[in-house]
Amino acid sequence: MTTSTLSSIGAAAPAPVAGRAIQTNARPSATFADKLAETEALLRRAASEFAPLTQASSLGAEDVVITHIVQRLQLPIPLFVLETGALHAETLALLQRTRARAPAAVQIYQPVQESVVQFVAREGKDAMYRSIELRKACCGIRKMEPLARALDGQRAWITGLRKEQSQARADVPAIDTSEARAKINPLTAWTWGDVWHYIALHGVDYNPLHDAFYPSIGCEPCTRAIALGEDFRAGRWWWEANLEGGAAKECGLHVKQDSAEKVPA
Repeated sequence: MTTSTLSSIGAAAPAPVAGRAIQTNARPSATFADKLAETEALLRRAASEFAPLTQASSLGAEDVVITHIVQRLQLPIPLFVLETGALHAETLALLQRTRARAPAAVQIYQPVQESVVQFVAREGKDAMYRSIELRKACCGIRKMEPLARALDGQRAWITGLRKEQSQARADVPAIDTSEARAKINPLTAWTWGDVWHYIALHGVDYNPLHDAFYPSIGCEPCTRAIALGEDFRAGRWWWEANLEGGAAKECGLHVKQDSAEKVPA
């Protein structure tokens, strides 16, 4: 498969239809009210016991729900976004709207520009399609290095991971203390229907790409719409599906690291 073919597949999404994601997905589970109460209690506990901490947001459906809950409860949990330099226009527009209405500054972390320039000059702008190693190298520059800066000095971070998202995430706990820095996953037990029910119930602003069948949204070259019956993350790095090591569908942000890093007291 050629790079041009890969690029065209990634761009061949249906035109967004306003509200389609809500109409299709907003089906709460029978225990939604209990899950919401547990999420609120967990976020209150995190703000009290794990400070300083921060929320990492990709501006996907799960993350905008968490941000809304944090702001509704008026919790002192700051928000940051990794602006990789390769995000969709729709994601960047949502970022601007999020910044405009946030009660506190939204921290934006970008890759080191010289590292991006050197990588593209050396490997080409479509290097990610050539091998898993090059794709992960790109993720390292655009995501992992900025993430390290974003988390510097933090005791914990909050993510939108859910057990339902993939087999690799099926055992995600609400509080993960297996690494030096704790990871708080307040939506771990939520279904996709729960997420969209909350969005509909509170009129939460979301990425319109969700209306075009993008359940998981990353960088533009590495994300496509999914078809009926595909799993949530099938549209991420889809060209790697049949390659050894290509089934994990992770960039490294949520892969456990062997680290001797010490958490601030």
